[in-house]
Amino acid sequence: MSIKLAVPNKGRLNERSIEILNQAGLEIEDGGERKLYANVKNGDLSVMFLRAQDIVRFVHKGAVDMGITGWDLVLESGLDVHKLQDMGFGRCRLSVAVPEGRGMDSVEDIPDGSIVATSFPNMTQRFFEKQGKKVDITTISGAAEVTPYLGVANLIVDLVSSGSTLKTNHLKEIAVIAQSQAVLVANREAMKARGTEIEELASAIISVLDAEGKRYLMADVPVTSLDEVRSFLPGIAGPTVMNIMGRDDVVAIHVVVDKTAIYNSVNRLKRLGATGILIMPIDRMVP
Repeated sequence: MSIKLAVPNKGRLNERSIEILNQAGLEIEDGGERKLYANVKNGDLSVMFLRAQDIVRFVHKGAVDMGITGWDLVLESGLDVHKLQDMGFGRCRLSVAVPEGRGMDSVEDIPDGSIVATSFPNMTQRFFEKQGKKVDITTISGAAEVTPYLGVANLIVDLVSSGSTLKTNHLKEIAVIAQSQAVLVANREAMKARGTEIEELASAIISVLDAEGKRYLMADVPVTSLDEVRSFLPGIAGPTVMNIMGRDDVVAIHVVVDKTAIYNSVNRLKRLGATGILIMPIDRMVP
């Protein structure tokens, strides 16, 4: 029986999840635009396309073995699933936002009895109870930012990425309830029964994530500069150094470098007389 992995069927998490699976070498069969599931051509894996908010429940019940969804949705559900990995994309925060010019600059300024519109009633309730605030929560399915101006709510609790939507609607953020991003989760019983297979799939996904912030650098370096090169290009376990046929004065180095360090590293190599510098992306990094 194949491992069942649920990914969001649309939205901000869908395309990135598919891209990561492809980079991990898991080629998903084309199931059409409205596909509900697809097999992987070169692996014992079935991919289910579900609403992001349903994935936690499906994983918890064991209908699927693993899932990629938002950490905010895991927290909101309150269901017990095993988090395997933070995915590093889909970053956002669940925040309290109030209309500008209403005299509310912090949670302490919110009057008891205020109406809060949100798609996250459970997290919202827990937050305000912890703050000692008595509020009425109105659960909505979207467009929370318009509710204060329709008279439906006094303030909102909603997901925020850049904050531009809040500014456009003359709202200001006064508190952060939780940070979120995409996460890889698994069913706890499946972990006991098929832990090796689940860990192997998780490892393949993690290897893609680990590689994304790295670059593979190759260069021909004068032997006299090699000690200095080692000082600023440590790589994973130090640069790989290879002799060049017919040359005693130059060696070839291969090294994995943080993407953010590439610019300075190349400039330093050039100043040391390095030539033939080549930088390549890395699909996966398997320890």
